[in-house]
Amino acid sequence: MTVRISARFDTGNIRVVGVDGAQARLEIVPDHRSDFYQWFYFRVTGAKGQALQLDIVNGANAAYPGGWPGYRARVSDDRIAWRQAETHYADGVLSIRHQAASDTLWFAYFAPYSMERHHDLIARTAAQPGVSYRSLGQTLDGQEMDYLSLGEGSKQVWLYARQHPGETMAEWWMEGALARLTDLHDPAARVLRREATFHIIANMNPDGSRRGHLRTNAAGVNLNREWHEPTPERSPEVLAVRNRMDETGVSFAMDIHGDEAIPYVFLAGFEGIPNWTDRQGELFGLYAETLAARSPDFQRKHGYAKASPGTANLTMSTNQLANRFGAVAMTLEMPFKDNDDLPDPEFGWSAERSMRLGADCIGALHQVIDRL
Repeated sequence: MTVRISARFDTGNIRVVGVDGAQARLEIVPDHRSDFYQWFYFRVTGAKGQALQLDIVNGANAAYPGGWPGYRARVSDDRIAWRQAETHYADGVLSIRHQAASDTLWFAYFAPYSMERHHDLIARTAAQPGVSYRSLGQTLDGQEMDYLSLGEGSKQVWLYARQHPGETMAEWWMEGALARLTDLHDPAARVLRREATFHIIANMNPDGSRRGHLRTNAAGVNLNREWHEPTPERSPEVLAVRNRMDETGVSFAMDIHGDEAIPYVFLAGFEGIPNWTDRQGELFGLYAETLAARSPDFQRKHGYAKASPGTANLTMSTNQLANRFGAVAMTLEMPFKDNDDLPDPEFGWSAERSMRLGADCIGALHQVIDRL
C-alpha cells in the first residue's frame, strides 16, 4: 500500500518528489523569496504496519548542513508527544526510518508550534489578572503583531521569541515563561511584577511561522538582521517592536532562539558594541552564572565566539538593544539536537524542556532583578 504525504497546513513544509510504497523522496521548500530552508513538518497517512523510509534529498544545500549530523527528526501520532525517530545523514540525504504503528503520523524538524496554538497562548495569557494586550500593527500577510504587558515596576524587561519562525522551541520557552509570570501564587513572579514591567512578544514572525519558513518573514527577510534600520516594506515586525521599545526603554532583554548545530543550551551576549560598559558585562555574567546554578540544562562552556571590541553587528537585536538603551541584552539558544550535557534518547531536547527552561529563566531573573 502506498502512503500519502501532505504539508498543506499551518506551519507545514515539504515537497513530494516521489513515493513508492512505504518509501518516499522529499524536498524541503525554501522560504519564500529566500534560499533559507531547514524546517520541515509533514503528515504521513496509510502507513500502519509499514517500515517507512523518508529521504529528504536536498539536505546538502540547507541553511545549516552542519546541523544534520547527529540530528534526529521528531515523530508523533497525536501531535502532543514528539519522540525522536531513527535518522541518518549521508551524501546530502537526510533519511528518516520509522516503523509505523498508526495510520496517521506527523514528522517535524522540532515539535511544531502552530499559529493556532499561538492564538490560544495570547488569549489565555491576556485573560489573566494584570495582563494587558495590544496589537503593535500588522505583518505583510495581515496578521497582528501581538504584544502583552504586565507588572508595575520601573525596570523595563523585554522578552521576545521566534524572529526565526522555524525555531519553534522559542515559543515553547515563552509558554513556560508566561505560565510562571502569570502565576499569582508564585512568590518570584510576584516580586518581578512589583519591580519590573514586562513587555512580551511571543512570536516576532507570524507570517514565517504560518508559511512554514525556517528563518524569514513573508518578504524573505531575516528579521534578526533588520534592527539597525527596519522598514515597513521589508521588516514591519521589527519596526513595530523597536518603536515600542523606544517608547518604554529597555533595561533587560532576552531574544529566544534555537541553534541547528550546537547540542547545548547557551547564551550569547553583546561583546563588541561601541557603547559597551563594564556594568553591562558584569550583569550579563551574573545572570548567566545564576541561570547555570538553577538549571542543569544550561551551561557556559559551549557557544558562539565573542566579537572583538567595536566589531559587534548592530543589525542583530541583542547588540542593537544593548548599544541603543544600555540594556543587559542576550540571545538564548536551545538545540534542535539533544542537550549533550543531559541527553534523553527518547525525546531529545523537547518542547517540555524548553518550557521548563523558560520558567527557570524567570527564576534567575528574580535573583538579579535588584541589580538592574
